[in-house]
Amino acid sequence: MDGECSYGDFRGCLRSLEQINRLLLGYRPTLAWLRRLPRGLLEPMHIVDVGCGGGDLLRQVARWARRRDIAVQLTGIDLNPHAARVAAESTPGEVGITWVTGNVLEYRPEKPVDIVLSSLTAHHLEDEEIVVLLRWMEATAQVGWFINDLERSEWSSRMFRWVERVMGWHRFVEHDAPVSFRRAFLREDWVRLLTAAEVPLAAVTVERWRPGRLCVGRWTRSGSGERPSATTSREFVPVQAEVHNQQ
Repeated sequence: MDGECSYGDFRGCLRSLEQINRLLLGYRPTLAWLRRLPRGLLEPMHIVDVGCGGGDLLRQVARWARRRDIAVQLTGIDLNPHAARVAAESTPGEVGITWVTGNVLEYRPEKPVDIVLSSLTAHHLEDEEIVVLLRWMEATAQVGWFINDLERSEWSSRMFRWVERVMGWHRFVEHDAPVSFRRAFLREDWVRLLTAAEVPLAAVTVERWRPGRLCVGRWTRSGSGERPSATTSREFVPVQAEVHNQQ
């Protein structure tokens, strides 16, 4: 959702987006990627969500970590001044997530960032901004980063329009969805952007998740806690379109 709006509309839109993520399995790619965490990492792991919105992804990550007895420090960052308020109101205090309003490029945490996540944010950015974000992720994430975003396809767009008519989500979602799918990504878009950001393609996975997601991930450390060298980069899946069908 781009542009200014009231707090009530912003909150309503984010709640609709959370319903969409639940119904269309939007959290599944990120949680599946986290299950591949390298072994032997120090805890608590600092996980930062860029463009966190109402915080629904981090709430899912908190639940995932709690079930696996993994200690985490969770931080959500969003430029919109309404986001932190919506996220705090929607999150039980005992979950312990920190909400930050500001530009992630200017974020200077006391504890270094281990993992950077981003969900449904990249398609709101211009190509130059995505390249900057990729470079920031490369420089910041000590363990890895993962971008969960939309795949540009007529099938995905039509499927979403059909579901939206049935569910009747917030009017902002109805208005923004066609724009979002037009600004979504193909595999070759990510190859071009990763190349511009000088991210080594051999260390990146591009995964297609149905319905309608195209996700990009990179582990910047191996299981031993060392940055991968040229000899260890073959441990990563090369850039390719892996298809994960809805179960």
